[in-house]
Amino acid sequence: MSNITKLSIALTPKMARLVRRAVETGEYASSSEVIREALREWRLRRSLSPQDRRGLMRLWREGVEAGPSEPLDVDAIKREGRKRLAARGGKRRA
Repeated sequence: MSNITKLSIALTPKMARLVRRAVETGEYASSSEVIREALREWRLRRSLSPQDRRGLMRLWREGVEAGPSEPLDVDAIKREGRKRLAARGGKRRA
């Protein structure tokens, strides 16, 4: 990054701990990387149209209202998939 502008920011103690922890655990190489990622996410969220935001909020509400999720039985899902594949003669769809 040859074209860098340094800024000084103030964070709450809780936010600062989160940033430090992300670096300490190796999730990020530096606190600057954490902040840059947060800004990229913020910019993406701001770029969504009001219609996109409403759609996302509707889907979120539907998920919450659906109640708690249950653990998936991966083996049962695989068995069902294999059963359906066999019923079609073992041919995969494109």
